[in-house]
Amino acid sequence: MSDRPVVTRIAPSPTGAMHIGTARTALFNWLYARHTGGKFLLRIEDTDRERSTQDAVQVIFDGLAWLGLEADEAPVFQASRADRHTLAVEAMLARGSAYRDYMSPDELEAERALARTEGRVVRSPWRDLSPNDAPDRPFVVRLKAPAEGETLIDDQVKGAVRFQNKDLDDLILLRTDGTPTYNLAVVVDDHEMGVTHVIRGDDHLNNAARQTLIYQGLGWTPPVWAHLPLIHGPDGAKLSKRHGAQAVSEFADMGYLPEAMRNYLAKLGWGHGDDEIFTDEQAVAWFDIKDVVGAPARLDWAKLNHLNNHYIRQAEPARLADLVARVHQSRDWPLRDGDMARLAQAIPFVRDGAKTTLELADATVFVLKHRPLELPAKALELLTPETRERFVRLRDTLAAAPTWDVPALEASNRAFAEREGVGLGKIGPALRAVLSGGSPAPDLAGALVALGKDESLGRLDDALSLNS
Repeated sequence: MSDRPVVTRIAPSPTGAMHIGTARTALFNWLYARHTGGKFLLRIEDTDRERSTQDAVQVIFDGLAWLGLEADEAPVFQASRADRHTLAVEAMLARGSAYRDYMSPDELEAERALARTEGRVVRSPWRDLSPNDAPDRPFVVRLKAPAEGETLIDDQVKGAVRFQNKDLDDLILLRTDGTPTYNLAVVVDDHEMGVTHVIRGDDHLNNAARQTLIYQGLGWTPPVWAHLPLIHGPDGAKLSKRHGAQAVSEFADMGYLPEAMRNYLAKLGWGHGDDEIFTDEQAVAWFDIKDVVGAPARLDWAKLNHLNNHYIRQAEPARLADLVARVHQSRDWPLRDGDMARLAQAIPFVRDGAKTTLELADATVFVLKHRPLELPAKALELLTPETRERFVRLRDTLAAAPTWDVPALEASNRAFAEREGVGLGKIGPALRAVLSGGSPAPDLAGALVALGKDESLGRLDDALSLNS
């Protein structure tokens, strides 16, 4: 396939949340398509009609959209292609690479028992019988798999994987009701979508052998296979609920940025030297499916948090303000006119220590509090008569400040402390409590700038009135 443009695909089933493993598979397919100048496609494998609801399909669309992995063409829905699957089976029957199996349920159970006894796979007697002798009863259509030799999967991640054909059964292609089975539908859809590289989890490796036989039975060239290792939890066990989040939506709800997730997922099984942090453009330039390692990757929360903090520090304050506002709203915190501007103004002073937007929301509560602030008991204890008198003078100093920025306010606060003959440690805790209402806040100058001059002076006035 070296002379054909690369076409990759992601083919999730809409049966629930989008798993983090599916997200990484989508990312690797997207990266390889972009790296080679090819196409990245989306197919919704919705043949399970009871579970494949519109809401479940939307979960996939939302997950890919959040990750920023846009397909190059409109999605293909597998259920709408049943006629194409049936036509492919008819072609296989004509070629002699498939046959109608008329075994009754009792005959099939007897064959299974015999096969277990003889240590072989199920082989229907109809494999070698003439269809002219067919009884008038329901049948399935099976692949007529070769009984000897081997099927080679030249996997881009696993290397050469050999399957003995004697161990591969004549899998069902069409059920008695005429509906196609998974392996058949996947082959037909991938072929007709022009997919050149099938990049998916290594839990599908055994399917690759069976699907290769279907490709051969149709006279088609199989795609290039690449089976990715699974993602394990930090303890090395298969990722499960006890390890925490598993779904893309959960990571979004926990306050992770999509660019951080892309960077982190790319590192799960692939890397570029010692580079830990890289842009999408760098990942596209560097990524090759052959460089994916075969061992399972481990979810590392510390690394994910480190990456997310990096991207939080790089993001535009207005964008973070929008994300943080959604967090506050989800916590039933009322937002007023002007709060978005206050959030955007506060974020540069608090984001350096934030690992998630949830932590960023915690760190910005102080700018959203309504006046007059209700000060906690510990803050009230700091407002001694001496401190209140000092704050009267500080209030006048701040009101007269010609410039309201961090360098100017830091200098002003130091000068005020020197005039008072005390260190900033005598002023800082009480002033921070007055400005924040006891909530976490940045250093004094940062808190003053985040709140703005009018709000800062107003909060000082409110605190002073409590002790009058």
